[in-house]
Order: sequence, then C-alpha cells, then structure tokens
Amino acid sequence: MSGKLSHVDASGRPAMVDVGAKQATRRVAVASAIVHFPADVAAALQANELRSAKGPVIDTAIIAGTMAVKRTHELIPFCHPMAIDGCRFDVEFVSGAELAIRCEVSITHKTGVEMEALTGASIAALTVYDMCKALSHEIVIGEIRLLDKRGGKRTVKAGRVRK
Repeated sequence: MSGKLSHVDASGRPAMVDVGAKQATRRVAVASAIVHFPADVAAALQANELRSAKGPVIDTAIIAGTMAVKRTHELIPFCHPMAIDGCRFDVEFVSGAELAIRCEVSITHKTGVEMEALTGASIAALTVYDMCKALSHEIVIGEIRLLDKRGGKRTVKAGRVRK
C-alpha cells in the first residue's frame, strides 16, 4: 500500500485523478454481491422460475445493473465518464438460499472499471431486493466485493492485490 489517497491533492482537498498522461489499455473488473433469502422465500422463487409479482427478478436485476454500470460516474463523484466496451452478469443460486450476482465490466481506457463493476453488482442486488420485498423484508444483501481486476498498474485476483 502506498499510504497515499489518490483522490486528495497536495493541500488535502478532494480532487479527480488526472489520467491524461496514462496509456489506454484493456481493463477488466469483476465484482460480486450475495443476496441471502429466508429459506421459504428462496424456495418460492425457485419454484416460480425466479419470478415475483413484479416480474422476472433476474432479468430486471441485470438490466438495472447494466444501467448502473453506464452511469457510475453520475453516482460516485470522482469516477471518470467512460464508454463501456462490455458488461456481463452471471446470477445463480450458490446454495439453497444464497443468490450470487457477478458483474464483469471491460473497457480500453486510461483508468480502471472497478467502481463500475462494484456499482453494477450492488444495484443488481438492490433490484433483486426490490423485486422480492413483498415476499419478505428479511432478505439481506451480503458481501459486495471486487473479485478480479486486470489492466493498469495493479492486478487483483479474489481480493488479493498484486503489483
């Protein structure tokens, strides 16, 4: 760890990182979120082909997550606006009551897409909650984390940073 925050200038004031001198390279980030359901809610969703009274849960979550990826710079103040090359979601039950949401974002740019992947996974999880809250308010959105980052100065694999 460098011990220095990248979004703070020499006077300690908030500042956007200047990426003008950086080289555009291929960058990919993968993030995940886990949604924990009460057992009866998970069983009902699976029996109903992952549909709630509001419609198809997973399809709606993927659309919302994709929209969030493209608008991350509007939500997080120092994120750069970027034209995203690719955005893909994998959503599956990993246990009887845990739904794993994985968001992969790719770009060729001067800065990474970690925040876009994290935002996509987060908003997809929040959308699942919204689509299912009529069934229970005991649904819990669990760990949201960066799984993988390639391109740029550092590589991250399963939460471990490599330079």
